[in-house]
Amino acid sequence: MARPDASRPSRPRSTTPLADYLDRPAPGAGPDYLVVPRGLAEAMPLRWQQVFAGLLADLHDAYGHLDWPDYRVVPSRWELLRDLDEEQLAAAGYVADLDPEGGLEYRDATGEAVADPEHHRALAPVEETLPRPGDEVPPPRPAPAL
Repeated sequence: MARPDASRPSRPRSTTPLADYLDRPAPGAGPDYLVVPRGLAEAMPLRWQQVFAGLLADLHDAYGHLDWPDYRVVPSRWELLRDLDEEQLAAAGYVADLDPEGGLEYRDATGEAVADPEHHRALAPVEETLPRPGDEVPPPRPAPAL
């Protein structure tokens, strides 16, 4: 009788490992999309790039026949309304106007006043903070095993 391999996990493996990973907080992952900054992807060690390119080729071979839209990715962060400038407010779907007493009043895209603007956060565009293709990138730090 074969002995169990002590290096293998004793719990059953998931049938949805990618969803399991992306359902927890992960940089660049949201409920509908996964964004991989190209500058970081191109800075990965060669073996990682080879594996990643192969996975992308498999994905595109399998689903390339679908009607893919073009995507516009905008670096964004959840910021307090009070910290946003006029352009950021507009991009996030908000406006700030003076109320009758001279204070700032924030309204959403439907015209409704924001009840607690001092604590309300909105996903607003920000400057890119990650390296772009060709930029110097620090060496990768390996992730802990899943």
